[in-house]
Amino acid sequence: MTRSARPLRVAVIIGSTREGRIGDTVGRWFLARARLRDELELAVLDLADFDFPVHYPERATDQMTEFAGSIGRAEAFVVVTPEYNRSFPASLKQAVDFAYEEWQAKPVAFVSYGHGSAGLYAVEQLRSVFTELHTVTMRNGVAFDFLTERLDDRSEDYGRDRAVGLMLDQLGWWGSALRDARAARPYVS
Repeated sequence: MTRSARPLRVAVIIGSTREGRIGDTVGRWFLARARLRDELELAVLDLADFDFPVHYPERATDQMTEFAGSIGRAEAFVVVTPEYNRSFPASLKQAVDFAYEEWQAKPVAFVSYGHGSAGLYAVEQLRSVFTELHTVTMRNGVAFDFLTERLDDRSEDYGRDRAVGLMLDQLGWWGSALRDARAARPYVS
């Protein structure tokens, strides 16, 4: 298998850690669709499964090191994020900050949800954060407004399924292009 024919390693990061959250449900919905793509090798990083310290320690904990290592191994990312008060959760910001070079020269896509704005304010702020980390953020994403719609794994939603497909097409293109570019020449930050 040639380098560009290898499956793209995509980390799907579920950003909410709140009790009673629906982020895991949104993540499962997305993963059911993404797993239909043979060109992707998916890994789930659910932040609720990590025991990160409340205060940033002088030395990285094993959990911090494990998370940063997973970010380093991934070649692309899909961030599943809620919107809390026109922003993204602190748990997600904390986790993002545990890595730096591991994010660089890789693409990031977003699946967002919220009430009214469908999580788009959170995505807007995350784009700024990920730009600082030298990533490429995807223009297209998937968004849910839970004031007007519900998530049902059994229902057919061709518009949203099409949005997932377009987002993954873009993520795959950028992921492969940037993987080849990083192999040809190290990224300079």
